[in-house]
Amino acid sequence: MKATLHRSLTPLLFLAISLSAIAQTASVTEGFKRADSNGDGKLSADEVNQFPQLKTKLQGADKDGDGVITFDEFRAHLIAGPRPPSTPSSSATKLVAGVHTRTIAVDDLQRRYRVHVPKNYDAANSTPVVVVFHGGGGNPESMVRLTGMNAKSDEAGFIVVYPYGTGKLADTLLTFNGGGCCGYAMENKVDDVAFTRALLDDLATVVSVDTNRVFATGLSNGGIMSHYIASELSDRIAAIAPVGGPLMMDTPNAKRPVPIMHFHGTGDEFAPFKGGYGKGSFRRSKGVTDFKSVEHTIQSWVKANGCKTEPEIVALPDKADDGMKCTRKTWSGGKDGSEVVLIEIENGGHTWPGNEPIVAMLGKSTKDISANDLMWEFFQKHPMKQKGAAAK
Repeated sequence: MKATLHRSLTPLLFLAISLSAIAQTASVTEGFKRADSNGDGKLSADEVNQFPQLKTKLQGADKDGDGVITFDEFRAHLIAGPRPPSTPSSSATKLVAGVHTRTIAVDDLQRRYRVHVPKNYDAANSTPVVVVFHGGGGNPESMVRLTGMNAKSDEAGFIVVYPYGTGKLADTLLTFNGGGCCGYAMENKVDDVAFTRALLDDLATVVSVDTNRVFATGLSNGGIMSHYIASELSDRIAAIAPVGGPLMMDTPNAKRPVPIMHFHGTGDEFAPFKGGYGKGSFRRSKGVTDFKSVEHTIQSWVKANGCKTEPEIVALPDKADDGMKCTRKTWSGGKDGSEVVLIEIENGGHTWPGNEPIVAMLGKSTKDISANDLMWEFFQKHPMKQKGAAAK
């Protein structure tokens, strides 16, 4: 099955991360032209060797191994950014504090994930894990910059995992199959639920994981994926906190109540608060799909978790003069102490609260709250209450 590239260039932060790279196109093009001394549209080893700094940055850029680097290979490699050294999945070498990349086989695919082990990690103690799914069109490196989650990891002492989606390119323009979205991964029926399960299995061989405290978050397509694994992997995921990505299922299939904290801006033009098509991508007049609404997302989980039908509504402190206000709506009283929380950001865009957006077209990002702080507080409150649930 083949999917056209433009269908994976989705308009959400499916595209947001790649938009930051597109903004660099002029400088990338100029750099390539300078190195391409004979103007044949390819960089030979001799041409690359003229620029020692460029030579280092372009290690691994020759994807097809033909001895030259095309402009597409040049651009894709620089946009993706440097990758940390890979640790073979067959190796059970224990990880230490720092950044690592693991490779695992899932079905017929080689899948990767990036791991940030916090600086105060102690292998003698079981450690919580937060899985952070990137937006469509993005990759783990860009999600690290977007969220600032590594700093929160070092502060709070949890392990962060950044899965790689799939796409036509190895390191960028990647998506996840979140059940009803998005792009290449959905169109090619990539099993990202199986990938997540295999990832968690592999992770447990190299770090000390607190299996009662495995959580997930993500932006846009990554938020959609967070909802999906809460539904399909409720035996492994204790709680989730998606940002700007709705539940893209009619009803969740969770076998246990899963606490939910969902962040969404009312001014989100890419994954609209009320659902429907958002802004189109470069080649499409409509957005990537007919998104389900925040109302559908919240009420689906309220019903699934058995929460109270009426929320407690609290206005959060308006700390920043940014034209935005944040409201916390909590549907409590769910089974096993579960709850559903909506952090509603008035006039907020398709952004990560507390951090600057990568590109202005994504809308405004509030500084009244920190998504990282709120979700970690929520996660600490909601470890897995039940063990031994049947595997899905």
